Amino acid sequence: MSKLLGVLAFLTLTLTLPFLAHSFSPDHPTDRRVLVLLDDLAVKSSHSLFFKSLQSRGFELDFKLADDPKISLQRYGLYSYDALILFSPSVDRFGGSIDLAAILDFVDSGHDLIIAADTNASDLIRQIAVECGVDFDEDPGAMVIDHTSYAVSDTEGDHTVIASDDFIKSDVILGSEKIEAPVLFQGIGHAVNSENSLVLKVLSASPSAYSANPKSKLSNPPSLTGSAISLVSVVQARNNARVLISGSLSLFSDRFFRSKVQKAGSSKKHKKSSNEQFLTELSKWVFHERGHLKAVNVKHNRVGEADEPAMYRINDDLQYSVEIYEWHGQRWEPYVADDVQVQFYMMSPYVLKTLSTDQKGRYFTDFKVPDVYGVFQFKVEYQRLGYTSLSLSKQIPVRPFRHNEYERFIPAAYPYYGAAFSMMTGFFVFTVVHLYNK
Repeated sequence: MSKLLGVLAFLTLTLTLPFLAHSFSPDHPTDRRVLVLLDDLAVKSSHSLFFKSLQSRGFELDFKLADDPKISLQRYGLYSYDALILFSPSVDRFGGSIDLAAILDFVDSGHDLIIAADTNASDLIRQIAVECGVDFDEDPGAMVIDHTSYAVSDTEGDHTVIASDDFIKSDVILGSEKIEAPVLFQGIGHAVNSENSLVLKVLSASPSAYSANPKSKLSNPPSLTGSAISLVSVVQARNNARVLISGSLSLFSDRFFRSKVQKAGSSKKHKKSSNEQFLTELSKWVFHERGHLKAVNVKHNRVGEADEPAMYRINDDLQYSVEIYEWHGQRWEPYVADDVQVQFYMMSPYVLKTLSTDQKGRYFTDFKVPDVYGVFQFKVEYQRLGYTSLSLSKQIPVRPFRHNEYERFIPAAYPYYGAAFSMMTGFFVFTVVHLYNK
């Protein structure tokens, strides 16, 4: 019996360890196992091009109905998935152990999330979006309408199919290749809090757009208008988890991927919309295939020495260096920038230096330890649009001079030395004159 238990334990460990090493290795930041929750399994075929683009990049997609009673994000205290895609805008309640708190914990633990809503978005999906920093239009049946930037079609329609080309200007989020054709969007708009620096509008509506129910007359001014309407937004949390929020499930559909597009007021007809390019590049960013940084080999030492000391002395000359690399889908490559800074910090920065780089990932600088002793920290707090943030700190004490390390004669004190010796000489002369002069 004990031998059987031993064999079972060995097999369990053998099967589990590769999964853990693959999923949680710091040298492989890209999410690989993804849970996809659907309202209807038909979405798997109607949105197949988006799913195939993920699978072609090595992602393992596990498709489940959102109300499946057996679904779970965790097993034995460990997350079974690295990322979550919610293509179930109308779900009122998830099955199994998944609920609002479970999804928020999933993101808080550093995992990534894609949410696609629609005009029939449930309160649950809206609550998840609110927790991520965006507010969908609460008017029943509301859609984004644009009478000047709509997609031209054979039927006039109600101008709810929008051809948008107002993209965020960021190569790290949308890739360096220019997006030529507009993106087709049909769905609900949302607002982003301008004071929330963690949320970014990736695709915005035009100034002529507004959010309303196209099947009813407007009795009051729309709550969302113009460029304040965000069609697609992203969030990068403080723990570097990434979230994509779209107000349209059709945005990811094969129909929009393959559709021809002509923006109203433009004579240029595009054979294909940019939905596929836009979402492929954006999903690379969401799943950390781009814009993911790591820092290694943090070193500091006195100038002329190689070993890292246990403490520094005031006015020492020291060197600081760190290597920073960026993940590019398949490998780590040197990250090159000119805005990486280091602080020598105790309660407040005593030294702030911009690091030089050798263009191969190594950043370095040297400076003099301030004439203040105490417990200092080397701190690198790096935050740049679209990149994961770096927060590095290393503590080091700084001591004053010992009694036998001071100079014997300080040049600045020569006047005081002269005053002391002149006083002694004067006292000696005064004594001789007083004793021997009648």
